[in-house]
Amino acid sequence: MMEKEFDRDLPLKKQISENIEALRKLKDFTLIKLSEESGISKSTLSDYKNCKTLISPGNVEKLAEVFNVPKSAIDPSFKSKGISNLIPVQPNFVKIPILGVIACGDPITAIENHDGYRYEPEEILPKGNLFYLKTKGDSMEPTIPNNSYVLIREQPEVEYGEIAAVLVNGDTEMTLKRVKKQGSSIFLMPDNPKHDPILVDDNNPARIIGKAVRYTQDL
Repeated sequence: MMEKEFDRDLPLKKQISENIEALRKLKDFTLIKLSEESGISKSTLSDYKNCKTLISPGNVEKLAEVFNVPKSAIDPSFKSKGISNLIPVQPNFVKIPILGVIACGDPITAIENHDGYRYEPEEILPKGNLFYLKTKGDSMEPTIPNNSYVLIREQPEVEYGEIAAVLVNGDTEMTLKRVKKQGSSIFLMPDNPKHDPILVDDNNPARIIGKAVRYTQDL
């Protein structure tokens, strides 16, 4: 009896299948919905799920775009080119809510509705309650560019010199600024010298809602 041919790509196929399934469930996508969003046929997606076919680089890119994750989160060989005998550990992805828009310029009205989610590997995230805010404006450039997604860790205080998401004008407007102290006065400072600092006092109180941890941008 003829022996079944050994598939040396099977471990990688299984890893890719598990990655796609984990991300699909986080997005609450059916296979049909994923096919519609990615432009990849349902039969091809089924082949990936059942480890029948090794995914093409083009389809890795399509799925990474749909899930808003690095290509290595779909196909781990993208971060280990030339190493074929290692099976990377599957990351545990967490969905982090995007809470409206935050101003990097003049404060804008605070919008606290969910505007979707971004997905991050759990092992790279700091501890605590996390959310994303999308920036609008250039007052924190070059540190934080316009249209960036800023990861915020919810906390009521930050160290002087750190960047915070701050509610001003009676908690009705929100801005992203560096918190600094000069003498007995506290200022919300822009990194862009074209913008003016905001003085925090009894007439213009402010409330820190979280510390800016890092930012990302979509191409």
